[in-house]
Amino acid sequence: MQAIWSPSSETIEQTQIFQFKSKVERDHSVHFRDYESFWSWSVKNLSTFWKDWVNEAGVIFQKKGKYIIDRKESFSQTKWFPGYEINFAENLLRKFDQDSNRIAIHFQPEYNTADSLNLTRQEVLQNVKNLQDTFLEWGIEKNDRIAAVIPNSHISIIGMLATTSLGAIWSSASPDFGAKGILDRFQQIEPRILIVSDGYFFKGKKINCIDKWIEILASLPSVEKVLIWYFTNKKQNDPIDELQKWCAQNKKECLSYDNKINKNFDRTIKLKDLIFTPVTFEDPVYIMYSSGTTGLPKCIVQGAGVLINHTKELMLHCDLKEEESISYYTTCGWMMWNWVASSLFVGSKLCIYDGNPFYPDWKFLWKWISREKIAVFGTSAKYLSVLEAETADLIAESNHPIKEKPSSIKKVSKQEESVKIEDTIDLTSLRSLLSTGSPLPASGFQYVYSKIKKDILLCSISGGTDLNGCFALGNPMLEVYSGELQCRGLGMAVSVFDDEGGRVIEEKGELVCEEPFPSMPLYFWNDKDGSKYNEAYFSKFHDIWCHGDFAELTKNNGMIIYGRSDATLNPGGVRIGTADIYTIIETFSDIADSVIVGQDYEDDVRIVLFVKMKEDYKLDETLIGDIKSKIKNSISPRHVPSLVFSVNDIPYTINGKKVELAVKNCIEGKPIKNSNALANPQCLEEYKSFFKK
Repeated sequence: MQAIWSPSSETIEQTQIFQFKSKVERDHSVHFRDYESFWSWSVKNLSTFWKDWVNEAGVIFQKKGKYIIDRKESFSQTKWFPGYEINFAENLLRKFDQDSNRIAIHFQPEYNTADSLNLTRQEVLQNVKNLQDTFLEWGIEKNDRIAAVIPNSHISIIGMLATTSLGAIWSSASPDFGAKGILDRFQQIEPRILIVSDGYFFKGKKINCIDKWIEILASLPSVEKVLIWYFTNKKQNDPIDELQKWCAQNKKECLSYDNKINKNFDRTIKLKDLIFTPVTFEDPVYIMYSSGTTGLPKCIVQGAGVLINHTKELMLHCDLKEEESISYYTTCGWMMWNWVASSLFVGSKLCIYDGNPFYPDWKFLWKWISREKIAVFGTSAKYLSVLEAETADLIAESNHPIKEKPSSIKKVSKQEESVKIEDTIDLTSLRSLLSTGSPLPASGFQYVYSKIKKDILLCSISGGTDLNGCFALGNPMLEVYSGELQCRGLGMAVSVFDDEGGRVIEEKGELVCEEPFPSMPLYFWNDKDGSKYNEAYFSKFHDIWCHGDFAELTKNNGMIIYGRSDATLNPGGVRIGTADIYTIIETFSDIADSVIVGQDYEDDVRIVLFVKMKEDYKLDETLIGDIKSKIKNSISPRHVPSLVFSVNDIPYTINGKKVELAVKNCIEGKPIKNSNALANPQCLEEYKSFFKK
């Protein structure tokens, strides 16, 4: 296979990962012939590698221990940086005393370019100091929980920094979550403070959330005080007065977030003016949540080891530098928010966008990327597929009078139809594009290089909420191959196992991690004996982290992710990844979306394909035949679906992940345990009608 992008030798030598590799070679009298040998050394010498990295990165420790890792007999009981003390916020703010007028955070809401906001490093320090003072007045202490349901914004970043500065625990969700979805998370952790916004914007509309907050607070007795950010309304109105009235009646104080942080100082704030409570690497920093599609979301407790891994990924694998800007299109309910927030450690400008990325059109976001000179931009594979459709030239209706027979129309590939963004918008600053959330198919790689920018490092990355980071990701020293993640992350002992637990290469199997890593969860909340933790990761292979992804290591030492293991198809006992079939379906221009599941049927498994047709198009027998034929000829006869149905919608989680397991349960007559974790749970009713077909 030929690479679709390659770095120059001059570019490679300027990267931070190359320079760090060279330093390791000098310090330890070793030589790495390529990245793979460097990776291999890093996982065989975990203590040395991570010690070298924290020293190189400049991580601030308030106290140092004697060694880096206390490897227990049990993977899950291994301790990182025993005896060390650190403060998360202090590390993220470590450069803010320098160049205090430099822009640290830029916020762009969807609804109005004029309402974008810049905060200098000094203004960030002032805001964090003000909110920290407020928390201290309220008696917030180490390990108290502060929860937030707010848009992705400067407010969320300041809230997290003030929380973690005091050794308290930060946990957040997106305001588009339903009340039950929020309660399923926050009822378990019992926060003392709840930070909310009066609403949010989506597609130019103001979405009011006041009634939802009242419903939530009525079931969250642990909350003592509510901080509300007036985002959609600059002044109080009747619905907000209603929230304040309800809080007063129920002995909860409701205060303006802006009033607590927007106070002027008559002096320059320095890092020494803030309190940075020391925590150990066994103390919680974040509480994250599993998707909750199979029951109540698991509350995943994470410590300062997250920062250690984030800095490695941002500085080495993304080559992020202080003089650059970075952005990730995310919400406060997705782990990529936590990930990109750690870029403050680097000192680069954090650019935040909130809202619909296609409002008022697809160009707005890309013009913003150009205007803010963003160097590293991250998004989801789903966004890229929708962007491809959004930028496609519409085929004139006059050329296709019989829309109900799309298969009779001459197919035009999406890439031939799509606008070339690089020719429309100046993307000179953009050097790296990150994609995650679901596997980016080979067609997605081709789209990026043919229609977004030809000279760009496309990094398909994969890991998850569990580790708040990546197992496989990008690398500015390596070539990009279509459909592949470039490499396994440094210090992450990632392999692919067959069902018997043997390592395999160029074969599909379970993605595993054979050795502990700094960002592994500390524990699950309310899981005192660790049984849920061990069941989640260590039930398949003894003392080996099994991540639940169906994957393959390639001859290029890259990785292909085929989807979740619990969603793999198993006709005739042969495991098949759903990503293979999605790649083919995406070539049909009349299909908007699809979901593939394996249905237990007559002592075997049959593949069932559901397609969502584009507007005004219909699924017919000719198109079904074309789909089956192309899958058979392009992949294998085993991949051909037994049944193909048309549906009105495809289920996704609130974070934009396709939910194959929910569809499988529907058509097998099994209960859907937590439909409130879905963005569109109502669509599942249609799938239930296919039960026993």
